[in-house]
Amino acid sequence: MPADQLLTSLGITNVVGFFLVLARIAPLFVIAPLFSSRMVPGRVRTIVAVGIAMGLYPLALAGQQVPDEVGAIAALIVKELLVGLAFATTVAILFAAVEAAGGFLDFLMGFAFGGALDPLTGNMSAVLSRLYALVALAVFVVINGDAWLLQGLSRTFELVPLTALPDFGSISEAVVASFTTIFAAAVEVAAPVLLAVILTDVAFGVVSRVVPQLNVFAIGFPVKILVGLLVVAASLPFFVGWLHDELKLSVSQALDVVGVG
Repeated sequence: MPADQLLTSLGITNVVGFFLVLARIAPLFVIAPLFSSRMVPGRVRTIVAVGIAMGLYPLALAGQQVPDEVGAIAALIVKELLVGLAFATTVAILFAAVEAAGGFLDFLMGFAFGGALDPLTGNMSAVLSRLYALVALAVFVVINGDAWLLQGLSRTFELVPLTALPDFGSISEAVVASFTTIFAAAVEVAAPVLLAVILTDVAFGVVSRVVPQLNVFAIGFPVKILVGLLVVAASLPFFVGWLHDELKLSVSQALDVVGVG
């Protein structure tokens, strides 16, 4: 069937609406947690994105009059990409903070020298960074974080309809403000282990003063790793509870960012 006949049978409005919704969904499968995992083949992610778009576009099109000019459609697609990117980025910031916390601890405990490829992101990371990322992803799945994201994404079509233009200046300021919280959130996650490792270093510093014959470097390094791992194991249950609350908050903040205009 020729393309023009296919468009006529489906309806230009339906086709344009579908691609606009798909443009808003696409950033979710590029940077959002779980949806962007490199462990999922790109073809599968594309199929899932198309399926979600097919389910959402009738709701997003309700009461909307989409244009049929090529230039206007291209402008709306760019707008949808930016709105979806703002939503997905705000949620992904939380997982970036978790990985940053693991990176801090890897550096302090000496694991940073043993970095390897992270199958979730495709980036180089060390042991604790991958551990925290995997725990965060597991919590995300257990608490139905994917459903929260999809519900939040569907809510964005009420805040910013397909044919509406948001205030991108306000949205960009809100996204930048969200980025500033990465370091603070990373410190919150890593604080117990950071404190334990620093106190261990201080203790061995005192010991080296009292007993200068003792080889502090030979003894202190494995002890620091042992103390750090024990505190990591003890703090993981609290980290899970913290992440549960922060995931809810991040979806709410993402909606606030999109609807700020």
